[in-house]
Amino acid sequence: MYLYFLSKIEDTVRIPPYRFEEPLEEVAIETLNETYNGILDKTLGLLVSVNDIEEIGEGKIIMGDGAAYYDITFNAVFFKPELQEIIDGEVIEIAEFGAFIRMGPMDGLVHVSQVTDDYIDYDAKRGALLGKESKKTLEEGNGVRSRIVAISLKGKSTKETRIGLTMRQHGLGRFEWIEAEKKKDKK
Repeated sequence: MYLYFLSKIEDTVRIPPYRFEEPLEEVAIETLNETYNGILDKTLGLLVSVNDIEEIGEGKIIMGDGAAYYDITFNAVFFKPELQEIIDGEVIEIAEFGAFIRMGPMDGLVHVSQVTDDYIDYDAKRGALLGKESKKTLEEGNGVRSRIVAISLKGKSTKETRIGLTMRQHGLGRFEWIEAEKKKDKK
């Protein structure tokens, strides 16, 4: 489960003259989404979507610009990963140093030292991480459960964000490993 929450924001939105005949609220939401989607705030997290507008002030026109400017109060949905949060995700890329996991709108990295307790080999041909003794494999497309152990929200986009994950704890790892562990525990 991912942590999403709603936050109220105020901003001024520019509506160009060729859009004056369209419904103001629709144009404002579209403009806000184009402007803000994917923007990262250290406190709030990643803005995923502008949901609705609470208030639109009176429009103002600035000399030399035919557009109208509106002060708007709107609600936006944010995704903010939290330390120690357990997340489900999908392996989107395997590298020699670990696996990149897509978790909602962001990606995290499980370093090879955090995949299992076993020694891990990288199979470049298959694009997989292989457990030497356990024979566990991790490949692109696998569903996994991991824990967030490090977060660095830098810059204004997810490209500069670093999220460290682990799968070395009980109940974490590739979903098939977790199921096999549950069956083993029942015996």
